[in-house]
Amino acid sequence: MKNQDKYKKHSDLVWDIANLLRGPYRPPQYRKVMIPMVVLRRLDCVLESSKADVLTMHQQYTDKGMDTDMIERSIIHNSGLPFHNISQFTFANLLDDPDKLAANLKAFINGFSSRARGILEKFKFDDEIDRLDEANRLFEVVKEFQSVDFHPDRIPNTAMGYIFEDLVRRFNEQANEEAGDHFTPREVVKLMVKLLFTGEEHIYTKGKVIKIYDPACGTGGILSESEHAIKEENDKANIELFGQEYNPESYAICGSDLMIKGEEVTNIVFGNTLGTGRVKDGFTDGDGHPDEQFHYMAANPPFGVEWKPEKDFVNTEHKEFGFSGRFGPGLPRINDGALLFLLHMISKMERPPASYTLPEPGGVDGGRGSRIAVIFNGSPLFTGDAGGGESNIRRWIIENDMLEAVIGLPDQLFYNTGIYTYIWIVTNRKAPKRQGKVQLINAADYAWKMKKSLGDKRKKLGEGNDGEPNHIEAITQLYAAFKDNEQRTLNSIGTNVDSPKDKRRDPDQTIFVSKVFNNQDFGYLKTVVERPLRLNFTINDARIKRFSESAYFTGLAISKKRKNLALAIVEEATGEELQASILHVLKSLKPKFAGGELIKDREAFEKILKAAFKKAEIKFDAPLKKALLVNQSLGEKDPTALPCLDTKGNPEPDADLRDTENVPFPGGLLSNGKRDTDNAPIDLPLPLDYENKENKGKIDKSELLELVQAHCDAYLVKEVLPYRDDAWIDHSKTKVGYEVPFNRHFYQYQPPRELAVIEAEIKGLEAEVLEMLGEVV
Repeated sequence: MKNQDKYKKHSDLVWDIANLLRGPYRPPQYRKVMIPMVVLRRLDCVLESSKADVLTMHQQYTDKGMDTDMIERSIIHNSGLPFHNISQFTFANLLDDPDKLAANLKAFINGFSSRARGILEKFKFDDEIDRLDEANRLFEVVKEFQSVDFHPDRIPNTAMGYIFEDLVRRFNEQANEEAGDHFTPREVVKLMVKLLFTGEEHIYTKGKVIKIYDPACGTGGILSESEHAIKEENDKANIELFGQEYNPESYAICGSDLMIKGEEVTNIVFGNTLGTGRVKDGFTDGDGHPDEQFHYMAANPPFGVEWKPEKDFVNTEHKEFGFSGRFGPGLPRINDGALLFLLHMISKMERPPASYTLPEPGGVDGGRGSRIAVIFNGSPLFTGDAGGGESNIRRWIIENDMLEAVIGLPDQLFYNTGIYTYIWIVTNRKAPKRQGKVQLINAADYAWKMKKSLGDKRKKLGEGNDGEPNHIEAITQLYAAFKDNEQRTLNSIGTNVDSPKDKRRDPDQTIFVSKVFNNQDFGYLKTVVERPLRLNFTINDARIKRFSESAYFTGLAISKKRKNLALAIVEEATGEELQASILHVLKSLKPKFAGGELIKDREAFEKILKAAFKKAEIKFDAPLKKALLVNQSLGEKDPTALPCLDTKGNPEPDADLRDTENVPFPGGLLSNGKRDTDNAPIDLPLPLDYENKENKGKIDKSELLELVQAHCDAYLVKEVLPYRDDAWIDHSKTKVGYEVPFNRHFYQYQPPRELAVIEAEIKGLEAEVLEMLGEVV
């Protein structure tokens, strides 16, 4: 509704009523009273004309002996309204008995039909009624609300929705220290919705059913803004809103918003989207819409929050259902479950049109596909090692060509955190020009400093009001243009974050704001680079002592026959004899090394030991040989020694010298930011299964290595062997990783300022200080 400002006086009136709560309530607590009262007053006004008929019907059905459920269904059917109230009270007569106002108001709430009552009960408003009554504020609050006219003849459903959402926003901003988990800043929601619907012209077709879903819907701001964006251009659109929320108050606000607007409230589910495995009455554990797919999804799920309560349930689904469930590619670390919400949303996608082959099983005739906008912190972009849960999730999304864009937002946008955040756009039906590509948008400078901070929120995206630039429109245009290496100056962006005295950045300097990459640019091969074990050998008292302290040597005199003491004593005595014999052999060889001689060839030293033990008639078996020839026994690491070889003549790796190299995919971006033009981009998806706890170390890599082994070896020759000529790659340990190094791609080197400039500034500051001191003295 484009003229929504004309209804703002109603929300201002409610805002003024909140002043009656001053004293018993702190301002951040006002919403606990005001939001439920707005809902009750609106419902009262909606039911005003049908109240008498409802009471008559209820009495008639009761007299006929109908059960409660049947009575309720009959009244709803005959009244044409999705809810009703069978109490004798309205706001018009509640004040007739001031002494019983608290009890009568509770009776009024309990008189609502079950669906409405189930939402209202989540406010836990009975506690607030008692608190208001004890503070002698209840009568005045109800009296003031009685004078507010929310009748649908004066304020239609859509307008009432704007009023309610404006009040929810204002009260939540006032309670900013606790609102951040359940309330996304309005301008961020607007940007998300703009990005979600950019290029989606078909949503403006009259009568077309459009399903929108938020799995962590909070107070419903994202759902409402999505609906407004469509209906501003197409008021005949058939929009169905779906959501799920586990915070009772937020669920009540979201459900109330839909009730107020006369929309279906059963599509908003109270429960935990991920699931815990613990079922409770009135609480949905897991997917609240198991048989639904949606055209559009948007969410601001909790980020940086542990998912320990959901761990067993999610692990079980991942293990038992794999890709047939919600969490097939993998699971993130326990300290951040944000990516689980994205996987859940992807599982709710509609199949794309038949021309799309990815993701499996591909498209279908008449398929519409889906689009997702989700807010994350930086962690899901790059956290997690190659082959780990987060990396595998990114790999699955990117290799199936679902990641369309990532938009980096300014810091200090949210009420309860000042960190940088990112909007991911994910879809299974990219436009042809975007297929195989990912757009990164650097909107970190599209910020407007607020006059007054709200918790950690000190900046906002400019909306084009009150002298602000329209950052939302500018970012949306960058996204729609889909241009690589697009640049802007700070002046053209329009930001008041950098003060005129801030000389660190030139306002006319250009910065990159949009880049376009191939899907392959975010993948890499984590290779294990080995170097040979090199040991020198000698026999002296120090090394004999080290050998005698080894687990092998001390274990010789320890019996494993603990239940038979006699045999244990015999076995230990035999072991002690062997210990003495071994030490005798080693001491007999000491003269050969009396001058400190070092043998730097393990094979040659082994021959000396083998001959000596053979002469002493002591079996030179594998355990003894290993105990003698390892590092920190008779051996010691020496970079000048010859490599130690295994039985096949191959060098043995030195674990202490083991390193890893992240090799870009063929045709991808090199570490210097330039593209690998010597190789064609590798085809995606890769011929490699996804590793998990059950198949760890059992993945068949043969097809992958056929594609990349030569590429990795060429990388070794170019990047490693010039510095370590004895290195090699253990290809059996190669893993595939994916990350989106957002900051690296937009980093621009800033040369340090000239020393003369810095010196002049220091001298200027010194002069100012001396001048001020002179005024004091």
